[in-house]
Amino acid sequence: MASDDYRRLLDATIRHLESLQSQGVGFVPVKAETLSALSRSARAAAPQAAVRAAPAPSAAIRTSAAPARPSPAVAVPVVTRGPAVQRPKLEPAARKAAFEELRLRVLACTRCPNLVASRTQVVFGVGDPESPLIFIGEAPGADEDLRGEPFVGMAGQLLTKIIVAMGLSRETVYIANILKCRPDTPGQTAGNRKPTPQEMATCIPYLEEQIDLIQPRAMVALGATAIEGLFGKTDAGVTRLRGSWLDFRGIPVMVTYHPAYLLRNQALSVKRLVWEDMMAVMDRLGMAISEKQRGFFLKAP
Repeated sequence: MASDDYRRLLDATIRHLESLQSQGVGFVPVKAETLSALSRSARAAAPQAAVRAAPAPSAAIRTSAAPARPSPAVAVPVVTRGPAVQRPKLEPAARKAAFEELRLRVLACTRCPNLVASRTQVVFGVGDPESPLIFIGEAPGADEDLRGEPFVGMAGQLLTKIIVAMGLSRETVYIANILKCRPDTPGQTAGNRKPTPQEMATCIPYLEEQIDLIQPRAMVALGATAIEGLFGKTDAGVTRLRGSWLDFRGIPVMVTYHPAYLLRNQALSVKRLVWEDMMAVMDRLGMAISEKQRGFFLKAP
């Protein structure tokens, strides 16, 4: 039967990828045509009775009858960040209490003495703990350090515009960073620096707790540092990974450019790439995508 052939082919592919992984191979290039063919084969092989209904979207995310766009030609990761975490879904009241307990622990954190000495306040995160979507950035900047909220500076204002263009708001998604404190910049009066691997390793458990409590259906990694914080150091940069889905403990993660990059690069083509990433996220969540949205950042005919 075709389904048996498909399963045998899938098993052989998995064994081959596991063999590559044991040899230290982290990424395998796959053409868009190959991904599309595999997707068609999977749909054809799946018995009708085995098809499961997707989880119901939140009130802020509407379903769409629009077909999903074909996947771009990207480097597909062989490895993921850990197995899927199966945790019971908390009731809203219990989730709120757990979030508050976590927030108080994070606000009192003193694990990085250099950051404690220089920070104004800890930047925990903002948004809806019930949201199916999380945006993850690098670390607080000067504006965020003063206000105690992630993505409120110029890059944050651009991220807010992107979220609104998706038909959402800061209140209906969740926004957090790899680091909860602004990286110190001794001797500098302005500017930011990248978090160190040690700082990221120290702080990432807090973000993992947030993710475990929210249990999102998708996440967006904004820039190279967010990728490194979630998945560790990789040979592939954000340019190569942008537009691809990675797997963080069973949660699909879309990789895209950081809004700060868009502030430095105003090319319409770059804006369109990021917007295509956001439409892929919308597709994943079953959101309606209007023709107007599909036309954003395309050159006029």
